Amino acid sequence: MGHFGFSYVGLIFLVMLLAPNLIWTKQKPEGYEAAAARENRVLLAFERVGEVLVTCAALAFSDWNPRGLEPWLLWFVLAAACMLLYEVFWIRYFRSPDTMRDFYASLLGVPVAGATLPVAAFALLAVYGRNIWLLLAVAILGVGHIGIHLQHLREIKEEPPR
Repeated sequence: MGHFGFSYVGLIFLVMLLAPNLIWTKQKPEGYEAAAARENRVLLAFERVGEVLVTCAALAFSDWNPRGLEPWLLWFVLAAACMLLYEVFWIRYFRSPDTMRDFYASLLGVPVAGATLPVAAFALLAVYGRNIWLLLAVAILGVGHIGIHLQHLREIKEEPPR
């Protein structure tokens, strides 16, 4: 069910998640504010609640701190790989012309990679830690965050390219 205690791995994952987002606030793609104004309010509520729950669970449970070599460590490695790919996504975005198409692009076949990769990383971390609370929090976040990104992607595909 989970072991309470500080998780340095949770902190590292959250820093990897938040640092590029802070930079992004100064490099938002043109048209993002208009798209954000049209976001589904239910998905937005799921996203916000999920963000709070994932943050709390990532920090409040020590289940993700590696426990040595064991078969479950593969889940941790996969989670870390997703977070590293998430950083690659951001590097690619920051080197691009910062368009909406760049922001909602896939990476290595992962659709809306900017939303999918961190959600997958935290889900895999929950599996590694065998922690239902983080998994439930990630499910809530995933519905909202990935849902909103898919909504924006659908809108972009309906617009003619510039």
